[in-house]
Amino acid sequence: MAQSMSFFTVIVLLAFAPICLSTKTYGGYLFPQFYDRSCPQAKEIVKSIVAKAVAKEARMAASLLRLHFHDCFVEGCDASLLLDSSGSIISEKRSNPNRNSARGFEVIDEIKKALEKECPQTVSCADILELAARDSTVLAGGPNWEVPLGRRDSRGANLSGSNQNIPAPNNTFNTILTKFKLKGLDIVDLVALSGSHTIGNARCTSFRQRLYNQSGNSLPDSTLEQ
Repeated sequence: MAQSMSFFTVIVLLAFAPICLSTKTYGGYLFPQFYDRSCPQAKEIVKSIVAKAVAKEARMAASLLRLHFHDCFVEGCDASLLLDSSGSIISEKRSNPNRNSARGFEVIDEIKKALEKECPQTVSCADILELAARDSTVLAGGPNWEVPLGRRDSRGANLSGSNQNIPAPNNTFNTILTKFKLKGLDIVDLVALSGSHTIGNARCTSFRQRLYNQSGNSLPDSTLEQ
């Protein structure tokens, strides 16, 4: 899978969401056993709540995976996508890729609430997004992998970065590849991550231009009519 991108900062989430604050650090390194002593049940708590959400709505697996990708592709996996607009913060939820589209926030809130009850101010929201994405992938029949942990949450959001950095449905292949390369990712990462679109639902407006008007005649692409 693609390399993990992270920025080490701290945030406070919405007034009505559980506080996202983690104060424990271990030299800035990410490793799977990060919470083994401080919150040993963390992974199981995330896994159980994600499993419950996906059992209730299968589409949620794709939604949680997409949340993770849209968070990481802006300024790293720092949970900045979870922030609402407040003061000087303009939420990334308002960007074109996320507005009326990003979903699954209530599942992340439920996970955070359970973790705060088990081990207050310990597990970051960035790590919750990472674990939820991995567990969602497994539940959807995809591969499993070990998740390095120990990320810190962002204090701010980057609306322009969300608009500009996240690959758009109408981007050309070369544009998408360039966006991946700017994140230190290669064509193998592009194929693996783009394959995530094989699960979940998509609005017709997101892919209609790839089915119609390929020849400039406003008709379906003849090669797709077989």
